[in-house]
Amino acid sequence: MLEVTALAQERNLGVDFGEIYKKSDLYQRNKRLIKELSTLAPDSNDLNFTTQFSQPFLVQCQACLWKQNLSYWRNPSYTAIRQFFTTVMALFFGSAFWDLGGKRKKQQDLFNSLGSMYVSVGIEIPYIFVQSLVYGCIVYAMVGFEWTLTKFFWYWFFMYFTFLYYTFYGMMLVGLTPNYAVASIISSAFNSLWNLFSGYLIPRTKIPIWWRWFYWTCPVSWTLYGLVASQFGDLEDELDNGETIKEFIRSYFGFKESLIHGVAMVVVGFSVLFLLLFAYSIKRFNFQKR
Repeated sequence: MLEVTALAQERNLGVDFGEIYKKSDLYQRNKRLIKELSTLAPDSNDLNFTTQFSQPFLVQCQACLWKQNLSYWRNPSYTAIRQFFTTVMALFFGSAFWDLGGKRKKQQDLFNSLGSMYVSVGIEIPYIFVQSLVYGCIVYAMVGFEWTLTKFFWYWFFMYFTFLYYTFYGMMLVGLTPNYAVASIISSAFNSLWNLFSGYLIPRTKIPIWWRWFYWTCPVSWTLYGLVASQFGDLEDELDNGETIKEFIRSYFGFKESLIHGVAMVVVGFSVLFLLLFAYSIKRFNFQKR
């Protein structure tokens, strides 16, 4: 049927099936039938519902959570691959920056250990709680950062919420863009800009003043701020030039260990922001075409 009524057949026959249908008796009968069925009977009322949805919001959330839980349990290969990839990447970065966290006699040694943090936050794979914990334990131990409960907690905290906001960022792009191609272009563009203005390749103190606003709106810069400040912001060890690590972190990067709690709130805020934008886009935008 579709082949017979296709646009190519119309061109071959030199006719317009739509116009033929509008002039037919069938079209007129259908219009009268629609009008008749649309008119309420004298003793009937319009359908009326007390609520917009059949179930409350919390019940809908429980149903969706149950559905997603079943989806994950029925797809063990997906979860296994994610866990495997997490472990492999942790071993890779840990071996690449082996024991550099304890070598802090020169500025070059400090930059090497900072590099392990930078490449870590660039991973765009969504990790759940356990995956971030596995990743954090492996990298933290292999790089050789200081083993204190507070510092390890901050390292895991910033890595966990970095994975979260990258995940929600991807979800947000899917909701805000009409197709995969557009989402990929926007994602690649912003990832490049985030890496450039994260404060590692070009520290904040050396970014031109007219571009510094982008640094403050870059989520990766806040992750790097939190990781560096939490691990090195309180160290009084002297570098080869006589400057302490704490002083170097402040003068070169502009990072202050005393602001770590505020930085943590901003990182959490990015996760919430991307999630809310995703929820709004799903509710308001519809790019489907018939």
